[in-house]
Amino acid sequence: MTLLTDIPAYMARVGNAARAASTVMAASSTRARNEALTTLARLLRAEAPQLAADNTRDLDAARAAGLAGPMVDRLKLTPQVIETVAEGCEQIAAMPDPIGEITGVKRRPSGIAVGQMRVPLGVFGMIYESRPNVTIEAASLAIKSGNAAILRGGSEAIHSNLALWRLVQRALAQAGLPPEAVQLIETTDRAAVGRLIAMPESVDVIIPRGGKSLIERISAEAKVPVIKHLDGNCHVYVDAEVDLDLAVTVTDNAKTQKYSPCNAAESLLVHERQAAPFLARIGAVFAAKGVEMRADDQAAAILRDVPGAKVVPATEADWSEEYLAPVISVKIVANLDEAIAHVNRYGSHHTDAILTTNHPHAMRFLREVDSASVMVNASTRFADGFEYGLGAEIGISTDKFHARGPVGLEGLTSMKWVVLGNGEVRG
Repeated sequence: MTLLTDIPAYMARVGNAARAASTVMAASSTRARNEALTTLARLLRAEAPQLAADNTRDLDAARAAGLAGPMVDRLKLTPQVIETVAEGCEQIAAMPDPIGEITGVKRRPSGIAVGQMRVPLGVFGMIYESRPNVTIEAASLAIKSGNAAILRGGSEAIHSNLALWRLVQRALAQAGLPPEAVQLIETTDRAAVGRLIAMPESVDVIIPRGGKSLIERISAEAKVPVIKHLDGNCHVYVDAEVDLDLAVTVTDNAKTQKYSPCNAAESLLVHERQAAPFLARIGAVFAAKGVEMRADDQAAAILRDVPGAKVVPATEADWSEEYLAPVISVKIVANLDEAIAHVNRYGSHHTDAILTTNHPHAMRFLREVDSASVMVNASTRFADGFEYGLGAEIGISTDKFHARGPVGLEGLTSMKWVVLGNGEVRG
């Protein structure tokens, strides 16, 4: 960790270096970028013992500071985590290069041909908490997409992040690319974040990844565009016509496969025609797993008959809540219209699913639910860059402009118009 007294000067140097490196990265060959990624994978495996030692320093400090158990777990660079990020680098290297692709070329009456070319965004700043593996995920996506990145991890992971970043710089240098293409802010001083999000001359976009308070602060104070999501209040709607076995299996997975991700289901809507049979079955599943159900009056009347069920009266706030815990809100609705209206009013525009055998209902849900990912007969837990075939993701955006949903390689690029002519002039 570096102790700095002049944060503005330090951040200016970082920003200038990133801007210069971004020009080189945009012009670099696919081969060089892929070489950097495969070299990084090799270095991660080779340096695993040293990474573990640096990670131990963070873990010891976190425990001494009284960090909660789940927070400590997120800090761990286990051999499995290191292998996973190494494999991720190799997978991204094997993916097609999006940079320079020209699409949609059409010949105009004037004789010119007009299309669009995919290009890097330039420099992105990433602000994240806890998980040091994000350092490698962000770096690898930056390298493949021909961008430069300025990374700012949480102070609780500073030693782990510094160790990982040094490997990234070695990999870039060995591939003949500028090490400054990926920089890690070496101070835990929060003033550095304030400067990073207010440097439009050096940074093209900011990507915050962490808790709601962090993202709200960045969104409010940034002077450059932000790719963000604030909440993951994801819904599952069980329609009037449905395969009950499928509905129980998918709803269970969407809620309980893992409680902490932003794509876990937090709200369950059930058509009144299926309320009695479905809630009896899913209530038993949730009771066995200790999931608390915050239900409206109709749903509570059914769920209270389920042995062992934890049923609490829902409040208005529950319909909007992202629990990230073994808690789910439950509401009975009269029809599809009410379900769609509820999702659009209370949801966070992240991921919502309909479980149905009625094709027109499924198509209406897909069209009318205003979310980044909308699903039919599938678990919300699939809302993930890897599961979508993006190789990896830098986050999930609930914005509508530029990037929406899981943000992978293409989300870190932009399009520019290209015109191909043969001496045409405008009359």
